[in-house]
Amino acid sequence: MAEERSIELEIGVAGTPEEVWRAVATGPGISSWYVPHTVEERAGGAAMASFGPGPEMQIPGRVAVWEPPRRICFDGGEGVDGLEFEWTVEPAGEDRCVVRLVNSGFGEGNEWDAQYDAMVEGWGLFMSNLGLHLEHFGGQTAFSVLPTAMGTNSRDEQWAELTTALGISSAPKVGEGIEADSPDAPPLAGTVVEAGPYRIALLLDEPAPGTAFVAVESFGEHAGASVWLYLYGADGAEAAERDGPLWQDWLTGALGEGGTDGSPE
Repeated sequence: MAEERSIELEIGVAGTPEEVWRAVATGPGISSWYVPHTVEERAGGAAMASFGPGPEMQIPGRVAVWEPPRRICFDGGEGVDGLEFEWTVEPAGEDRCVVRLVNSGFGEGNEWDAQYDAMVEGWGLFMSNLGLHLEHFGGQTAFSVLPTAMGTNSRDEQWAELTTALGISSAPKVGEGIEADSPDAPPLAGTVVEAGPYRIALLLDEPAPGTAFVAVESFGEHAGASVWLYLYGADGAEAAERDGPLWQDWLTGALGEGGTDGSPE
């Protein structure tokens, strides 16, 4: 038998176990650093992750294990093969915890290989955003703007196109303040808190307090560009409603002929 593959990651975060539990085990919490979720908060409860507007982008699941505030597991349901996600929360000092993720259930073959590689990279990005959420906005619920455009160009080409269109450096330094300089893009300004190949994470000043990342991710032979914002407060709610469609239109146009509307799977 082939050895089962899994993704195993951990991050130190701010907050008590109860505060961190809310972020990883409830719909409002998960929606504030990942994608919109609903979670029925009990063992056997229903869960739903929304990766985009279409019905095919609504991914149902189940709360297979519910042990607050320490451990929760999501799967596809009784007798359903597929991915499983186990989250554990461990105290690590005063108002600090360690969050661990074990993502298992990957199959064999080229499509599974591509999905595994994409999810390794994606989870690294989202767990970083989890840390930012708990450090700066713990207990609050974000209003998200999650546009993505898939393209046919290479990842390098898409990253160059995206950062050039935004008018920002493709390799800024942590601590640097940046502001989008595009006449057609909605407002985006903040401080760089993480910068790596093909991605920049921001602590936002505009359009509202929050977090954001600008990224180009690989999806098999294709690459997807994202400008994802998680906004807080009344200003955040207003900006999310106003700017969501504008960002999707801008992002699709910024990739030129190589871009199409889409969302990450």
